[in-house]
Parts: sequence; structure tokens; C-alpha cells
Amino acid sequence: MSTSSDHARGTAAEHPTNAATTAAADARPHRRRATGPHAGALAIVTLAITVVGVGGSAAAAAAAFPSPTSLGGTVSAIATAVPGAVAWLAFCTFGSAVPLGIDAATLYTKLRQLRVAVPGPSIAWFGGSAAAVSLMVTGAVLWVVALPEVAATPSVTLALAGVAFLLGGVGFATGLGLLIAGIAVPGLTRGLLPGWLAWIGLALAVLGELSFLTMLLPAVAVVLPLVRFGGLAWLIAAGFVLHGARVHDHSRHWDTAD
Repeated sequence: MSTSSDHARGTAAEHPTNAATTAAADARPHRRRATGPHAGALAIVTLAITVVGVGGSAAAAAAAFPSPTSLGGTVSAIATAVPGAVAWLAFCTFGSAVPLGIDAATLYTKLRQLRVAVPGPSIAWFGGSAAAVSLMVTGAVLWVVALPEVAATPSVTLALAGVAFLLGGVGFATGLGLLIAGIAVPGLTRGLLPGWLAWIGLALAVLGELSFLTMLLPAVAVVLPLVRFGGLAWLIAAGFVLHGARVHDHSRHWDTAD
């Protein structure tokens, strides 16, 4: 027994450098790249489905879809003449909600792995979930608008188009603004994103939150396309930057300092 102990002590004494190196290596946190879906790729899919849906339906209808503030007969005429265009828009709107929701969950997890313990990740997850649900409900409402029996009734069509506009326009922009803000703020304060990218995100987030003023001032609706397409493009850039960030294996030990 004593012989084995003496031998172990002798070995450690003979190789002090190796022992110290091994101990230091064990003490260093092991680092690995995060696994899971690619946030940037998910944002690309969301934007692609959105562009295909809006562009395809507008091309089929040979005109852009009017705002619900337009005459009810205009909305009804499009739904009656080209119901397939409305159905296609409904299909793509509903479908784009799926990758967006997964993207929000992925970004939330990524920020937590990066030890961001401020409310930002939770705000981002809530905003992304709200935006995704808004798109799903909007797609369902638009599908109903495309039904011949509904499209033939201008008053009903206008009412449903108004709901689709509020959810798919204002509701989506507001939720997307929260998603972007929840990423951009810690991205700026923690140095996770380039400064210029974080500030662009903050500007888009502000526009997204102000979009609800459309309910009182219809002219504010001009910011909706900017938030929709600009915001999704921003998520692509932020997703690629964050996906390349390194995380600790022991990421459950959150940094509570702000």
C-alpha cells in the first residue's frame, strides 16, 4: 500500500510539468459549437415563402391586394375573380409561420447558451411566437375569404380582410419587432452582434412596435412592408452571426451580471 502511494508521489514529482498541464486542461471549460437548426437558414426559408406567396398571388391577380381601408367591393372582386390567388397567399402565409416559430425557439436557445440571462431571449421568444401565430390565423382567414360563398358577399369579405390585415400586418410587425429587439439589445450590449447590425435591428424593432398606430392612423401602414421584409432579412444576418458563436458546455451557469 505504501509502496503504491510512494510510487504515485514519485511519478508526480518526476513529471511536475505534465501534472500541472493536465490539471490546467481539466480546469479549462470545454467549448463546442451549438447544435440544432440554423437560425439564419430558417429565416431564409421564412422570407422565401413570404416572397413567393406575396409575389405569386399578386402576379396571378395582376394587381397588388388592396388595403382593407379600400372599398369592400375591390376585395370581393379579387377574391371572386381569382380565388386561387387568395388561396395561394393563404397557403404561403400559413406555411411561413412554421419556420418562423422554429427560428424564434432556436434563437432563444442560442442566446441562453451564450449565457444571456437578461429578459431579451424571453422577449424574443414571445415576439416570435406571437408573429408566427398571427401568420397562422391570417392564413386561415384568407383561406375562408377565397371560398366562393364568402367572396360573393362584399361586406363579409371586407370584414375578414380587415382581420387578416390587422393580424398579418400589424400583429405580425409588432411581434416581429419584439423578436428583433430581444436579439438586438443583448447583441449590442454583450457584443454578440456587430454594432451596425444591432442598431439596424433596433430601428426595425421600433418601427415594428409603432406599426400598431395604423389602427388610428392608416398612413402608418407604409412601415409594414419595411418591417416584414427588412425584419426577415435582418433575422437572416443575425442568425448567421449567432450560429457561428462559441458556447460553453456548462451553459446552464448563467451570467446574471448586466
